[in-house]
Amino acid sequence: MPQVLDPPRWSSLEMKGTTNLTDLTNGRTKELKVGNFREMSVASGGGSVYGGAMSAVAEPINSLVAEDSAVISKTKDLCAAIVKDPVFQQLQADVERFLNDDEAKLQYQSVHERGEELHHKQHAGVELGAAEIREFEAARDALFENPVAAEFLAAQRELEGLQKLIRKYVASTIENGKVPSAEDLVDSGGCCGGHDGGGCGC
Repeated sequence: MPQVLDPPRWSSLEMKGTTNLTDLTNGRTKELKVGNFREMSVASGGGSVYGGAMSAVAEPINSLVAEDSAVISKTKDLCAAIVKDPVFQQLQADVERFLNDDEAKLQYQSVHERGEELHHKQHAGVELGAAEIREFEAARDALFENPVAAEFLAAQRELEGLQKLIRKYVASTIENGKVPSAEDLVDSGGCCGGHDGGGCGC
């Protein structure tokens, strides 16, 4: 079994960002939160560090992620509400129509690849010619005028926006311990704050 060399009486026990104190001398643990931990590292005052993996410290009595938990049940209700929503069904239909249209997919791929190519050239310091810019803009406009491609792009934006908003609600709830308001999500800022919150909208 791995051992900590020359440990002090109290050592810092770090588990996924949570610091607890372990009495290594007497083998007792204080303020140790019970739960599942994938990784554990113990740093001694003498500079010795032990890092290892452990499957579980103890199994929580009532797990939030258990199949029959209230949280998972409500999550399934949310998924069912999304699937039954007429707007979602229309968005899915728009995506499926695009995926079944080889001509629209080829047109989209061509514009996407050309845009990436011009982006890399510009990023490398190469000045773009007026002719290739006009060529790209013409191809992009033609893509937007294709109703199958245009509806796919709109559906993609809407579905991605839904995913981001749901992630923000859940993340804010877990971080702050309360149901977030619209103001909480705007004020959260950061990378996922979106345009209104000052973030990148990821």
